[in-house]
Amino acid sequence: MAKQSLASMSVEALFKLRDEVAEAISSRAEDLRKQLSKLTGDKPTRGSGRKRKGRKVAPQFRSKQDPSLVWSGRGALPRWMKEEMKGTKLKKESFRIKE
Repeated sequence: MAKQSLASMSVEALFKLRDEVAEAISSRAEDLRKQLSKLTGDKPTRGSGRKRKGRKVAPQFRSKQDPSLVWSGRGALPRWMKEEMKGTKLKKESFRIKE
């Protein structure tokens, strides 16, 4: 490819060049993954291969205004619960699902 100033290229040409570079990099990465799997005897994986999956937890709390909104009780307090508690005497326990 002839040496060309990127500043003088059109936007369409720059996008095309970006796509070609991305395709070349992904092709090279795939080749390297295959070579590595041959050396280690492992199956080639996409990405890091180490994805932690969380366990599904049954919902513990339900919105009083919109029953489709639920929360497992893990993590930060959801916005819908904060909004419903604002200006009222409702506490977190008043949203608990009773079975």
